[in-house]
Amino acid sequence: MKQLVEKQLAQTISTLQATLADPQIAETVETIAKVTAQAMLSGRKLMVAGNGGSAADAQHLVAEFVVRLVHNRPAMRALALTTDSSIMTAAGNDFGFECAFARQIEALGQQGDVFLGISTSGNSKNILQALHQAKEMNITTVGFTGNGGGQMKSLCDHNVIIPSDVTMNIQECHLALEHIFCLAVEHFYFGEAQK
Repeated sequence: MKQLVEKQLAQTISTLQATLADPQIAETVETIAKVTAQAMLSGRKLMVAGNGGSAADAQHLVAEFVVRLVHNRPAMRALALTTDSSIMTAAGNDFGFECAFARQIEALGQQGDVFLGISTSGNSKNILQALHQAKEMNITTVGFTGNGGGQMKSLCDHNVIIPSDVTMNIQECHLALEHIFCLAVEHFYFGEAQK
């Protein structure tokens, strides 16, 4: 069992190191943080969605924005599209599960918002539909993926693609980068607001 633990930790560290070694990832996180901060300063919001573990990531990330990450500060506009069970089940029943997030973007999204879709494969049908809906509404699209980006890559204005095809390692890197993304948005948001 000890060997299993050590092997899996080594694989996690290796994936994190590969992520760290890719300068495009750090540049993209900085860019999306600036874009998101500017959207929030303009009265717009961040919307986030994912499936399974990535749904939990969406909720976790939004909690960091609305409540706090490290320091007490004013709440920031963010919304997880994964939390309303009535909407999710009604959309799934009436239109198909692939429409669950797109329907919410249609109802709640505004031009100038940011939509962040999380999918380790880059091919989740409900995230792809949500991206199409966001594009129609002039909402900036961001993808957190792995596996080379999948179909999401061409639909996103900004891509954070973890260099792995192992779901749990992709998710581990996503979580680390989501925290960093929140820290960076705070930096740009409150830095601009104080000028």
